[in-house]
Amino acid sequence: MKDPVNRYLTLTREVLPQMAADQGRTWPVRNDHCFQRIVLDNICGGVWYDHIDRPAYKHLTPAKAQAAVALCNDIISGRADLHALNRQSLAWRGKLRDRA
Repeated sequence: MKDPVNRYLTLTREVLPQMAADQGRTWPVRNDHCFQRIVLDNICGGVWYDHIDRPAYKHLTPAKAQAAVALCNDIISGRADLHALNRQSLAWRGKLRDRA
C-alpha cells in the first residue's frame, strides 16, 4: 500500500460518507469525523487520542494506518459491522446509552 494515511483519509472523508448517504443504507453515522472516530478507536482498542497524538492523521504509524485502511475496507465490504464498531467506540467513551 503506497500511502495508507492518504487512503484512510479518502475512505473516511469521501467513500464512507458517500456510502452512508445511500437512501437504503441504515448506518448509525454519516459524517466523516464519526467514521474517523469509529475506525481509530477500534484500531487502538480504546479512545484513539489516548493512544495517538493529535491530529491523528499526522501521527499514525504505518501499521496503524494500514490497520485503519483494512478496517475501512471491511466496513465497505460488510465484513465488519459498523453498528457494533460504533457501539464499542461509544462504550469506550462512556457515551453508550442503555437501550433497554
